[in-house]
Amino acid sequence: MINPTLGVCYYPEHWPEEVWEQDAARIAEVGIGFVRIGEFAWSRLEPTPGELRFDWIIRSMDVMGRHGLKVVFGTPTATPPRWMVDKHPDMLAVDAHGRQKGFGSRRHYDFSHLGYRDEAARITQLLADAVGDHPALTGWQTDNEYGCHGTTYSYTPAAKAGFQRWLADRYGTVAALNQAWGNVFWSMEYNRFDQIELPNLLVCEPAPAHDLDFRRYASDQVAAFNKVQYDILKARRPDLPVIHNFMSRYTEFDHYDLAETLDIASWDSYPLGHLAVSNEPDEVKRQYMRQGDPDNAAFHHDLYRTVGHGRWWVMEQQPGPVNWAQFNPDPLPGMARLWAWEAFAHGAEVVSYFRWRQAPFAQEQMHAGLLRPDSEPAPAYHEASQVAQELKAVGLSGTANKGRVAIVFDYQSEWAWEVQPQAKGFSHAAHVRALYAAFRRHGLDIDILPPGTTSFAGYAIVAIPALFAWSDALRTAIAAFDGHVLIGPRTGSKTENFAIPPKLAPDLPRNLLDLQVIRIDSLDPSVEIEVRGSGAVHHWRERIETRANIVIEDVDGWPVLVNQGKLYYLGGTGTKALVHRVVDYLIAEADVPTLALPAGVRCRTRDGVRIYVNYNAGPATLTLAKDETGYVLGTAEVPAAGVTIARLATAG
Repeated sequence: MINPTLGVCYYPEHWPEEVWEQDAARIAEVGIGFVRIGEFAWSRLEPTPGELRFDWIIRSMDVMGRHGLKVVFGTPTATPPRWMVDKHPDMLAVDAHGRQKGFGSRRHYDFSHLGYRDEAARITQLLADAVGDHPALTGWQTDNEYGCHGTTYSYTPAAKAGFQRWLADRYGTVAALNQAWGNVFWSMEYNRFDQIELPNLLVCEPAPAHDLDFRRYASDQVAAFNKVQYDILKARRPDLPVIHNFMSRYTEFDHYDLAETLDIASWDSYPLGHLAVSNEPDEVKRQYMRQGDPDNAAFHHDLYRTVGHGRWWVMEQQPGPVNWAQFNPDPLPGMARLWAWEAFAHGAEVVSYFRWRQAPFAQEQMHAGLLRPDSEPAPAYHEASQVAQELKAVGLSGTANKGRVAIVFDYQSEWAWEVQPQAKGFSHAAHVRALYAAFRRHGLDIDILPPGTTSFAGYAIVAIPALFAWSDALRTAIAAFDGHVLIGPRTGSKTENFAIPPKLAPDLPRNLLDLQVIRIDSLDPSVEIEVRGSGAVHHWRERIETRANIVIEDVDGWPVLVNQGKLYYLGGTGTKALVHRVVDYLIAEADVPTLALPAGVRCRTRDGVRIYVNYNAGPATLTLAKDETGYVLGTAEVPAAGVTIARLATAG
């Protein structure tokens, strides 16, 4: 664990060697302590097969070290050079339509291709041997943004053969697979594992269990690819952390599984780009066009803190306009500072800006950096320097406080409801984020938990939304929990093999919840069913039979929120008004203290302070909370894109 500090991504291969020294001096002058290098440099490290040229990148590390900078070295396996494709032409991925992807950008490999996996291991080992003892080296990054551009799923012969082996290992016999998948339906039964195709290019949809197992297989391949590099790097330097940079709203592989072979999780935070390409309503996109969704980055901070077992970074922080969204606005002045402080509020060890200097060439030439292409400071240069000075003044250490509220987030539930959405517009992730935002607007600290959680001790409220299938551990954790639990909708509506459970959803013992979902009403996206009191149900509505207490019902008399003891069940996806109503009711029932935050202001606590950030385009006024003794940074008047930090009466 390190005290919070800043980093930056640097590409020595992009610049003449004579500017490295000046760049390193300026990076250190800003107050940046970490530099990531190397993750896209394979063609310069090995221009032809076996021709190793590591001297230049070692010299760049020498330069960084002379200026007190610590280096995170990225393995270059996200961008194999052209000669690698010539050597392994079948390593190129194939999309779901059967089209082979080509060379000329990045991430042009199939995770299932064992020959390329061996090549990735080879270059990782060579680099570990070459730079492993360099005094500036402080950690490793594996590859870059696994799965970016939709590259987790590939439909190559290598993937087909690997999937068949994976199925044989999972089921043992074809008869067991046929039973699990329900292959008696439509006469889909197999005689041998080598008869099984990939779930693409079919006349209509595959069996849901077939599709889900392919996604499980693909996820396992990403984790296996990472493990190869992790094992090599840890064997060479067991004292150095291994990191990977995940992404926003990306769920095609199970990040919890992959992180079993990581020491630190990180992610790449581009709030404006992520909002522009999101499915958020147009009014939200207009309101926060220059700030980003006030809850999206925070959700991922909390998610990746859990993925990293408490240790996490932002490896790439947006500093200005990006190049890859439908539109790429200039951030509101102050946002590069706000985004960094918000990450630190959620426990980040390092916030690393992407990138040091804007590139004047190639695909990302319109992506801003801390410097303009002419090496003059861009606005974020000064904001990063301000953050560095403020970090010293505030003196943060440790990590984020444990939340009062926890939300279970499950990658397999994401896959399952993509396989079988049943209702256009239904989204597991959107449902989770809506609950997260509803709790967060009250100033509550929130933790994201994996579906394998065995205890909810210490939390006041736990939400388990749209969970595909129960694990025994999760059922046991609920039964032993004394706090309030919010479940649903769709939770427990399937078994692990994607079948409807014999007792129907939510598939819980009657002593916990005497309730059955007996029918589904999948609504046209333009239709909303009003709820008595306020709010409405849309997309998904469940017909519930229950002897439990009905708290909220819709205008048709269908139960919407039901409770039995401290367990609550939500029988539909709702509008923002309904989600807020349900969350407000649960907070009141659990008697959880809240804050009266101005609209657009968010906060989180760590290290005896509460850090407020203002996502508004105008100022906001805070009221000193009962547990706060005063402000250590900023004041109660928080300007647009401003940050205020309050000292808590008691740390923890």
